[in-house]
Amino acid sequence: MTGDATRAVHGPAPREVRQPPLVPPVYRSATFVFDSAQQTADVFAGREEGWSYSRTDNPTAQAFADAVALLEDPTEVAVGQPFASGMAAICSTLLALCDAGSHVVAPREVYGGTWSLLTRQLARFGVETTFVDGTDVDAVRAALRPETAVLWGEVLANPTMSVADLPGLAQVARDAGIPFAVDATFASPVVCRPLEHGVDLVLHSATKYLGGHSDVTGGVVVGAAALVDRVRTVRIDTGGALAPDEAALLSRGLTTLPLRMVRQCATANTVAAALAAHPRVVRVDHPSLPSHRDHALAQRLFAPGLYGAVVTVTPSGGRAAGMALVDGLQLVKRATSLGGVVSKAVHVATTTHLSMDDESLAAAGIDPGAVRVSIGLEDPEDLVEDLTRALDGL
Repeated sequence: MTGDATRAVHGPAPREVRQPPLVPPVYRSATFVFDSAQQTADVFAGREEGWSYSRTDNPTAQAFADAVALLEDPTEVAVGQPFASGMAAICSTLLALCDAGSHVVAPREVYGGTWSLLTRQLARFGVETTFVDGTDVDAVRAALRPETAVLWGEVLANPTMSVADLPGLAQVARDAGIPFAVDATFASPVVCRPLEHGVDLVLHSATKYLGGHSDVTGGVVVGAAALVDRVRTVRIDTGGALAPDEAALLSRGLTTLPLRMVRQCATANTVAAALAAHPRVVRVDHPSLPSHRDHALAQRLFAPGLYGAVVTVTPSGGRAAGMALVDGLQLVKRATSLGGVVSKAVHVATTTHLSMDDESLAAAGIDPGAVRVSIGLEDPEDLVEDLTRALDGL
């Protein structure tokens, strides 16, 4: 190479790395080089394993998805696929499982983004959704139709923290011959591994607990290879690929996931008990409380003592009181999302579930005054003091 431009573009060959790196490298390349035209054709056709284009697959992104699959299924049978966000994972999954005219059964307490996708977007293409009490197996079974393509669930509902009867719902799906997909974002594989209870596909917004530091956006789907490959095809066609730098941050977050979840869940138990005793509180949603309708079910399905790290508190006084409670917080930050090391709070009806009207909120069991608190890694007594002070000021 004699020309300056050619030497600047191509440079020297990378040095051989004889000692394996402790931390996997980040592959930022958008494309990859082949040995021959035939190898290019074989990789593109799937006859040979390899990497071609990072919208299709990227080594760093796939390494993250593989790590989540191992957490969800220690037997190493399940596979994973990475996505740019949790909603990209949800959208790709529903598109993969539904056709025009399909029917979906989903819980009334479903995440607001999923509700909007089903009712605003997929409905335009003839996909109908029946929303039922996701904790009532008989009601779910009764909602099925011949055209039902998927049963949707959430391990822990947002924000009511209702617990899905995973084994019962899985049996309903098996009897109907349809896949059962669940959003496990609020639980993480540390609290619950849905595949062990008969679930077919597990989805996470990796932005939350898997990443754990509120500095990255991503999603992941885990399940049997045949189903996950259908979801991957939609990801490729719609472009919801996870970027390598985000994947590297998510992989780093996974290394401390068990430690963080145990601490955050323990703190949530303490906060929930303290809030339940406050005179200005009419309701606290957290499965650790014996008063929670799904407390016994959570004890059967979840790891011992772990009930999730989100506490939803409803003060007396309705919508205005909920917003005032959020404004009265000093340590807990007014911010959306959840699962990070910093505790955050939002008024549910005006943020995460803004797309739902009052009738839909009521059907989902969400009070207009409800405030969702994502518990972080602060000292429990400091969080209790901050929330109590805000409640006292109402």
